[in-house]
Amino acid sequence: MRRRLWQGLIGIALIAAGLVTGVVWSERRGAQKQTASSASTPTGAMPAMPGMPAKAAAPSGDDAVEVSLTPEAIERAGIKTAVVGTQGTASGITVPGSVTTNAYRDTKVNSLVGGIVRQVSADLGATVSRGQPLAVVFSAELADAQVKYLSMQAMLEADHQKLVRSEKLVALGAASRQELEEVTATHAAHATEVVAARQRLLLLGLSPDQVAGLTDASHVVSDVVVRAPVDGTVIARSVNPGQVVGAAQELFVVTDLRTVWVIGDLYEKDFASVRVGSPATMAIPARPKTVLNGRVAYIDPRVDQATRTAKVRVEVPNRDMELRLGMYVTLDFRTGAGERSIVVPREAVQAVGERSVVYVPVEGDDGRFIERPGGRARRHRRQLLPEGRGGAQPIGRIARQRAPGTT
Repeated sequence: MRRRLWQGLIGIALIAAGLVTGVVWSERRGAQKQTASSASTPTGAMPAMPGMPAKAAAPSGDDAVEVSLTPEAIERAGIKTAVVGTQGTASGITVPGSVTTNAYRDTKVNSLVGGIVRQVSADLGATVSRGQPLAVVFSAELADAQVKYLSMQAMLEADHQKLVRSEKLVALGAASRQELEEVTATHAAHATEVVAARQRLLLLGLSPDQVAGLTDASHVVSDVVVRAPVDGTVIARSVNPGQVVGAAQELFVVTDLRTVWVIGDLYEKDFASVRVGSPATMAIPARPKTVLNGRVAYIDPRVDQATRTAKVRVEVPNRDMELRLGMYVTLDFRTGAGERSIVVPREAVQAVGERSVVYVPVEGDDGRFIERPGGRARRHRRQLLPEGRGGAQPIGRIARQRAPGTT
C-alpha cells in the first residue's frame, strides 16, 4: 500500500510558561539564526531580551519563521507528535434567509357582526386555545336578530294551535279540507323561518345553549364573544376597546408556530444544484450553538428581475420555539463532495500576535520547527490550505503539548 507520509505539521504550545532554557528562535532570512537561552513567555506578550525578538514578525514572501528546541526543552514542555492526514470538505451553497410563519397554518379571526368593541382579552404573542374568548363586541344587529327569532317563535306557536283546532273542526265536519291545508302550509312556512332565525343566531356567535335558553325578551343579549378558532399564537391584533368594527372585519391572526418556514434567495446559477427535496442546514447567528435541519419544500418559479433570484422555502420544525418570526438565518445546501484539506486538532494551533499558526517539524532535524498558517476552524479540528494548493506542505505528523500526567 502506497502511503504518503507528509512532512510533520506541528501545533504546539512552544512558548508555554515553564520553558527556561534551550529555546532558539530564528527568522530565516537567508541562513541567519537568532538564539535565546533565557526563559520565554507566550508569544505575543514576549518581553524583549538580547538576541531574541520581543515578538515574532509575520513572515513575508518565502521567508519562514523557525523555532528550535533542545531535547530537554521538548521534554519539559510535554510536546509529542501524532500522525495526521487529510479530510474531505463538503461543498455547498450558502444563502441568507429569514423566518416566517407557515402560511398554511395562519388563521384569520373576523368579527361576525358590526358593532363596538367592548373588551379585548388577547395580546400580541399570547398563546390561545380553541374556543378561548379573544374579544367582546356590542352589536345591535345581534339584539335585533334575537327579537326577530322570538317573534317568529310566537307566530309558529300560534300557527300550531290554529292547526290543532282546524284538524278537530275538519274531523267534526265544521271546517273544510281546504282551510286545513291553508293552515298547514302557513305553519310549515313559519317553522322554516324559525329554523333560519335560529341558524342566524348561531352564525352571529351565540352558542346552541344560549339559543335554547332564549325563551323571552329578558334573555336577549347584545354582546358577541369572538373566540379563537384554533390553538396557536396571536401574531396580529388590529382592534382595541371602543373601536367600531364592521361585519367580517379582521380582528386577529392566530397561527401554529410549531412549524415555520425559512425563506431564502437562490441565485440563477444555483438553480441546477438545489431542487425540491434537497437537504438544508440552518445556522442561526443569534444562537451559534443551534443548527437545524430541513428540506426544500418549494422553489418559486418566478425570478426577481432586479436581483436575479428566486425564493426558496424550507419547512422547519420549531417545537422548542427557538425560531422567531423575522429572525435572520443562513441556509446551507449541500451539493456534493468538495476538495480535500489538511486538518489538525485545534489544540495544535498557537496564537502569535493576531495570527493563528502551527509548526512543521523539520524532517531529519529533531528540535527544529517551521511556522505555517493555521487556517480556519472546523468544529473540533483546524483546516489548513487545501491539499496541493497554495504551497501547503504535505504532512504525516503533528506535535502538540502533552497534558500533565500523560505519556
